[in-house]
Amino acid sequence: MEKKYMERLVGKYCKIVTKEPGEERASVITGTIENIDYKDGFVLVDSKQGLGCLRINTIIAIKPKSTTENINHHKKSIVKEEKAMVGIGTLIVFIAMVLIAAVAASVLITTSETLQQRARSVGTQTIREVSSGIAIDDITGYTNHNKTRIEYLAISLRPRAGSRDIDLSLITLTVLYDELNVLTINESLVVMVNTDNKSVFETPIYSGSSYTILDNTTSINFGVIAIHDPDNTVVNTTGMNAGDRVMLIVNLTAIITNQGGLPTRETISGKVQPEIGAPAVYDITSPAVYSRQIVDLW
Repeated sequence: MEKKYMERLVGKYCKIVTKEPGEERASVITGTIENIDYKDGFVLVDSKQGLGCLRINTIIAIKPKSTTENINHHKKSIVKEEKAMVGIGTLIVFIAMVLIAAVAASVLITTSETLQQRARSVGTQTIREVSSGIAIDDITGYTNHNKTRIEYLAISLRPRAGSRDIDLSLITLTVLYDELNVLTINESLVVMVNTDNKSVFETPIYSGSSYTILDNTTSINFGVIAIHDPDNTVVNTTGMNAGDRVMLIVNLTAIITNQGGLPTRETISGKVQPEIGAPAVYDITSPAVYSRQIVDLW
């Protein structure tokens, strides 16, 4: 075919009839002529089967197709390629978003569970701290025979309303006079009241004994007398529950050694601190005259 005619077909959608040497029947190819290489004798055609080359000497005839068909061919090809590219990109973005959302959700769930457990633990501890504790009902002093100084204290305790059980073996008693003394329980000095029908300050360490709780208390240990203990938890396990009443027996002669006890018009203070909960605080001043051997101080 003439070169001047072939150049006019470049870029057009054509129907190309070819016949290879030795073949009896011709073949028809439809596509867009992209380029013509006269030097090597090839025609570059973009067809539905893809981009290919045809030898010029095998081309019998070329018939341009309508402009509409050419446009539709290119539109379909472009749209298909663009949809493919957009689809892959969207899929990648979607997968990335799902992974990010999954990681974020995992972090939020883990954090919320940790915070929930922490809040529950703090709440439980706070409730125990607020609701539990010890209250002082009364403080009584026991003077010497000359009624010049208080030698022993009896501090009456009970659990606060709504308090959990209190382990007396874990409470501490502080006594502040000239110095600060810290006392703990002597578990061998825990007895029921009125043992052998004795008074509180003459309570023996066990029934029939000639030794009283007063004789065995020291500057670091106090004794306990169960005033009201229906289930015997105080005596058996040093545990005080709702309804129980106890007295702590404190030896002031061992604590205030230079005075041999608490003189008149003197102040003594301290607190009873349980393992968990609010402590019981006391601050007392001895009267000007000890008219009796048993003195009500609280």
